Amino acid sequence: MQGHPEVIDCLKDLLRGELAARDQYFIHSRQYEDQGFTRLFERIGHEMEEETAHADAILRRILMLGGKPDMRPHAFTPGDTVQEMLHKDLDTEYSVQRHLKDAMALCERHSDYVSRDILLAQLHDTEEDHAYWLEKQIGLIEKIGLQNYLQTQSS
Repeated sequence: MQGHPEVIDCLKDLLRGELAARDQYFIHSRQYEDQGFTRLFERIGHEMEEETAHADAILRRILMLGGKPDMRPHAFTPGDTVQEMLHKDLDTEYSVQRHLKDAMALCERHSDYVSRDILLAQLHDTEEDHAYWLEKQIGLIEKIGLQNYLQTQSS
């Protein structure tokens, strides 16, 4: 099946974004593990797996549409502190949200409703799981303080 070139290019860019998000979660999860924040390590490791699944779905769709995937992740800078990592991850999720919404509109313009539906499922994960959880963690730090929060995250 041959997809519309604009849709394929958009999907390729989304793929690069998902790969960058995966890699960012990967480094952050290992930083949390190294610092002894087991609960953060486990949750962010889960997020890394979901980003990998998102990338896989987009990759498969690109191939099905006759495109050639670009597997180079977008550049990113990991955080150093827990607060920086949480904020960077949330910023990444907000960016992914914007790009998914734009991509869905493009897919609709080109009547590619299957790609749109794949992206819609990812948007639900991004808004209702990833971003929501990160917002809650940042809110908890604001309410109970960083030290109290970190105590809840260690093993």
